[in-house]
Amino acid sequence: MNVPKPKEFYFDEDRTAEPIRVVEAEGDALVEKLQKERERGRRRVEATAQLAHYAFGEGRTDLATSLYQAALDASQAKSIQGRTIRWNYGWDMFRHGETQAALDAWAQLATDAIGGPSWMPPTLALALWTTDRKDEAVQWYAAAVRTEPSQWSSTANFSALLPDWSEQERATLGEVQAAWLQNPPAWP
Repeated sequence: MNVPKPKEFYFDEDRTAEPIRVVEAEGDALVEKLQKERERGRRRVEATAQLAHYAFGEGRTDLATSLYQAALDASQAKSIQGRTIRWNYGWDMFRHGETQAALDAWAQLATDAIGGPSWMPPTLALALWTTDRKDEAVQWYAAAVRTEPSQWSSTANFSALLPDWSEQERATLGEVQAAWLQNPPAWP
């Protein structure tokens, strides 16, 4: 999937970029509650996606992929629900070493986005850098800096800006920031 070229600014909040939480529990209790929600709850699709996330965390990637596919099949691709599932699936794939598949999922979200969701520049920069598309990563990072220079010009705010990211993910984005700082691309 081709990643679209960055726009000038990305100020928009996007409900897409939220972890799916239907129930709060852990371990077997979580699985049991999610199964009940899938059987007779009003949020069946979201429960399926949360169960898929849990399965990824348990290393059951085949089951997780199957559950995510079921959730995607049961939702409309351009709906908030479908976009949220794709965003979450992208993160689970990324965190399990399926970086290209994650990038493809996020690129589709970027292509279908209305406005300029603020999650796109740092997330796409991370994925592009990790897939060795470094020039594109720097271009996307530059979009983050253009949008919020006081937040993205240094790595000092990464923990506050990216609380759900791992230290390794923030460190990788720090590499992108360093490349941007060394040679910031000009906006056309």
